[in-house]
Amino acid sequence: MEIDKIQKNLYDDIARLVEEARSYVASTANKTITLMYWKIGHRINTELLDNKRAEYGKQIVSQLATQLQEQYGKRGFEEKNIRRMIQFAQIFCDEQIVVSLIRQLSWTHFVALIPIKEEVKREFYALMCQTEHWNVKTLRAKIDGMLYERTLISGKPDEVIKTELTNMQKGENFSPDLIFKSPYFLDFTGLKGMYSEKSLEDSLIVSLEQFIMELGAGFSFVERQKRMIIDGEDFYLDLLFYHRKLKRLIAIELKLGKFKAAHKGQMELYLRWLDKYEKQAGEETPLGLILCAEGGHEQIELLQLENVGIKVAEYLTELPDRELLKQKLHRELELKRQLFDNRMEGENE
Repeated sequence: MEIDKIQKNLYDDIARLVEEARSYVASTANKTITLMYWKIGHRINTELLDNKRAEYGKQIVSQLATQLQEQYGKRGFEEKNIRRMIQFAQIFCDEQIVVSLIRQLSWTHFVALIPIKEEVKREFYALMCQTEHWNVKTLRAKIDGMLYERTLISGKPDEVIKTELTNMQKGENFSPDLIFKSPYFLDFTGLKGMYSEKSLEDSLIVSLEQFIMELGAGFSFVERQKRMIIDGEDFYLDLLFYHRKLKRLIAIELKLGKFKAAHKGQMELYLRWLDKYEKQAGEETPLGLILCAEGGHEQIELLQLENVGIKVAEYLTELPDRELLKQKLHRELELKRQLFDNRMEGENE
């Protein structure tokens, strides 16, 4: 028995060393290959553009792919992949930025990012991959689920978004609008047709892991039906979370119908109570999230909810056709940007 125990411990230690070495080799190889791909793309771009040979580009790339495959094998040097390298160097034109990104991102991450046309949107996903350690499958799922378009920050000007992304990257205070989104996809609850607020809350608790994944990285569940005694009367907050990066309590209220102005007063009361009795030393002021079946843009704008730390978002328990959802999100995005511009004009008058 003593020998068996020694042998098992020895095997476990050696297996761990092998796995660590393999992981290091794989990581180092990925960084080296990805940077090589960037340099190949950059070199081709320099040759074709600086020497005004763009008209010969297709022929040159095709011949180059054939030669490289003959010398080094087909894997990685297909014509399609070489064209990706060219796009890679065009889109991520700063080598130092690439060197920084490849510490966490693989070549397949970049392959998923390259088709994104909007620079700020691409930067958003690249940073989220870095900070939240997304694998490629998660990245593709987030892009397919239009996370950027749903994130509240997307309604702001590009300059504002880039500033907030830089703040997040540096570990400085950043806007909660990078965390909150609308709509939230709650299709995992399985709820359809008519249901009560309690049924929705019950379903979210049962599927708490999936709900937290939809909320985003950094959320930790604290309490359900948080009791607050105010003037001898009991009040109950639906869900209470904590966000590690924001260092704040997040109060969540669930509403079945359309957003109503009265919801603001209720949430403000909860937030003031949490700020007075629950906020710990070193924490920021609590924030509120009101999840409604339907938003009310004009009411939200007039109530100036941003000034009191309240976010309003829609949720969907049944997802529509993807094209319809895409159209809806783009309409919402345009409306958010229009409302932001109107607010800025009003402040400047």
